[in-house]
Amino acid sequence: MYYLFRFLSFWPLRLLHALGGLLGWLVWSVSLNYRTRFRANVAQAGLPFALARPAIAEAGRFVAELPKLWFRPASQSSLTDVCVQGQQHVEQAFAGGKGVIFFGPHCGSFELGPQALAELYGPITAIYRPARKPWLAKLEAIARDRAQLTVVPASLSGIRLMHKTLKANRAVALLTDQVPPLGMGVWAPFFGQAAYTMTLAARLALQSGAVLLPVSCERRPKGQGFVLKVWPAVGLPESADKSDMLDAVTRINQAIEAIVLSQPDQYLWGYARYKTPRKETV
Repeated sequence: MYYLFRFLSFWPLRLLHALGGLLGWLVWSVSLNYRTRFRANVAQAGLPFALARPAIAEAGRFVAELPKLWFRPASQSSLTDVCVQGQQHVEQAFAGGKGVIFFGPHCGSFELGPQALAELYGPITAIYRPARKPWLAKLEAIARDRAQLTVVPASLSGIRLMHKTLKANRAVALLTDQVPPLGMGVWAPFFGQAAYTMTLAARLALQSGAVLLPVSCERRPKGQGFVLKVWPAVGLPESADKSDMLDAVTRINQAIEAIVLSQPDQYLWGYARYKTPRKETV
């Protein structure tokens, strides 16, 4: 698989996206569970299916563009095909001297987002959960670790490093709409339904005073690049007791909802967002 990814990394982005679109529809056609979950999540968000239908192909395009993003030469800028919006929010956040927490959903090119942010505002520490397949986990670790981007696994040591990073008035990045293991989240509303939601971003912000900034990285049509947008900061309660934690997580979910509603054609609607969390120790 390594050599296949390496080979595909030389393809033009437009061709990769064309291939990915076909891949997305292939998965849709063969998986009843995927189609059912996709439609249920769209309905839960209160959207007509027609608005989300393009996301079937976009899911495939996300996978197809990974070789290009993961094997990009260190000397090549990730910002070549990226239009950046909302930089004033980042400047205001860093001015507070408490660090910045970039967060976003499984929407658009969420793999490119941290690379671009690291080049603009690095060094950045990003936390992720390694893939279960050994070959993919190894490939992820190699491809994601770049000069201004440090990727750490979702472990106690990784969380400690994120605290240290924020204390130094630097930035961290994470996806907040992925279901965490049992004990690492709370049940909070997401499009009107309770979803087990990670508390990590809220805890980091409440304990460090860092600013929470939502981020999206929208894929333009026909391989014409991407739009990286930094949204206004999310305000949180001042304390970190149990009730305020739920409030904080709910506000983060609301920011994610706003991003999804702005680009429903690029959200991973097939993700099992409302599933029961698995048991796991960190």
